[in-house]
Amino acid sequence: MKIYYVEDEKDLSEIIRKYLVREGYETAVFHDGESAMEHIDDPVDLWILDIMLTGEISGYDLIKALKDKGSTSAVIFTSARDQDLDKIMGLELGSDDYLAKPYSPRELILRVKAVLKRHFSPTTSEVVRYGEYEINMTKREIREGSQMIELTNKEFELLLFFIKNINQAFAREEILKHVWGENYYGSDRVVDDLLRRLRHKMPELKIETIYGFGYRLL
Repeated sequence: MKIYYVEDEKDLSEIIRKYLVREGYETAVFHDGESAMEHIDDPVDLWILDIMLTGEISGYDLIKALKDKGSTSAVIFTSARDQDLDKIMGLELGSDDYLAKPYSPRELILRVKAVLKRHFSPTTSEVVRYGEYEINMTKREIREGSQMIELTNKEFELLLFFIKNINQAFAREEILKHVWGENYYGSDRVVDDLLRRLRHKMPELKIETIYGFGYRLL
């Protein structure tokens, strides 16, 4: 698999690059947002983005550009500021994981493996129908008739979670654990925000709000 790593600390980036290559990943490193932005259209399996970068373009700018172009790449954010706001913003923008500095190379490798497995693991049934929606699990594509519906990575994973668990009620905390992972620590309001966007894009989904508890797909 191919990984792009954007980090302006050159010593750190070289250490991490060596670990990624040792694990068998094709890895390219960029030391600023401007040079990374030139490769935003490249076919890449995973971007590892530092939030604060030298220059005018931040990690947030890069993930926004990826989403605007409909990229299916997974994204991990890193930041020296271990703040809930950074985590929430990154996850709301569609990142798959967040790692605060300082972190060990082995910890990052474990996160990379977990994200890639979750993001690209095949499903038992490639195509599922829900009402008028045709959901291709492998290609991560959704059609309503001839119309293609574009979802972010997190929106698709939330949809996938509900589709696999129809008629089961889940608390927000359970949804956080399954969609964002065990390592997410932050406000559960990201569930409500993500669900609102999913409902807007797929209004025929019968997602029931269970007040004071969570949600269920009927």
